[in-house]
Amino acid sequence: MIWLMMISLVWFTSACFTVDLSANAGILSTPLLETATAIPTPSDPNIIGPDIFAPGVNPLTGLTVADPAALERRPILAKISNAPSIVRPQAGIGAADLVFEHYAEGGLTRFSAIFYGQAPDQVGSIRSARLIDYELMPMYQSLLAFSGASIGVEDRLNQSEFADRLYKGVLFGWPYFWRDDAIPVPHNMFFNPNALWQLAAEQGLNQTPNLHGMAFHPTPPSGSSGPATVIDLRYRATRVRWEYNPETGLYERYADGLEHHDANTGDQVTAANVVVLYADHQYTDIIESQFQGSVSYSIEIVLWFEGDAILFRDGQQYNGRWIRPTRQDLIALRTNEGEFLYFKPGNTFFQVVRLPEQQTPEEEWLRVE
Repeated sequence: MIWLMMISLVWFTSACFTVDLSANAGILSTPLLETATAIPTPSDPNIIGPDIFAPGVNPLTGLTVADPAALERRPILAKISNAPSIVRPQAGIGAADLVFEHYAEGGLTRFSAIFYGQAPDQVGSIRSARLIDYELMPMYQSLLAFSGASIGVEDRLNQSEFADRLYKGVLFGWPYFWRDDAIPVPHNMFFNPNALWQLAAEQGLNQTPNLHGMAFHPTPPSGSSGPATVIDLRYRATRVRWEYNPETGLYERYADGLEHHDANTGDQVTAANVVVLYADHQYTDIIESQFQGSVSYSIEIVLWFEGDAILFRDGQQYNGRWIRPTRQDLIALRTNEGEFLYFKPGNTFFQVVRLPEQQTPEEEWLRVE
């Protein structure tokens, strides 16, 4: 079990405050994993999931898909760059069902985007995998589209139970992966999810997954910890801002002070749910990069068992817990009392951050207005 240390109380201001998770939500005296199996099946007919989904309903969004056949294929986990800023706007990021933003190295972040219910013909730029993808692939029973990986990370992936579902871009050409010569290397690799699904089907690797664990409800839950119209999240070398639009019921994304757009559509990136996941981050001995004597090591992000989380939806925030009981389980949300904490039907951005005691307050924070 993952036990989190109590963190100090942070005083509120009239307009903006820094979230103190343990003070607001409380640390559980009993880990949720010991009680989660006792949660009864919901009887509310408006609840979607977490184990049974109506035909044609995407278990990653709770929405009905245009083509039910889309749910008969594996999700694709695409490794998408977020640094330097020239990679923005990324192609296809707005079409992903789920996006995990996480630390890569040097304080910069990278995306692991899950495409399942829909996908454009161009996604990228595609970059190298990280250790977090070793955890996400069994969760979503996915394929992995990536440009490559460091020796240590690639060894871990190649020795995994899903090694046959790795699609390393440098080993493939058109129509699966290609480079855009108008963009500097290494930021110019893209891929076509639809072509990759076809290739996986020809190889006998595109089976229908069994995805369960996320629970959705169209009505905002009770027990809100307060309004959340602005989410200001600072990673060490990048800053994310989400602003709630009450007309659409979605959060609109900003990156380093600018609107964050999808290059395919020109639309601003939005999310029905923004979830902050607190997870233990540990440096390994795997070298990701070396430059002028400076060495960056790969980070092991502990996304198993359970941890603290904050769900933002419908302009409100909800403190709770994330749980992942087994390697094959999707990350799900619970209240601090162990009840279901429902996602809003739609897409979700998971903002993966370090534990509060691991953070440097001058460089990392979460402020909510």
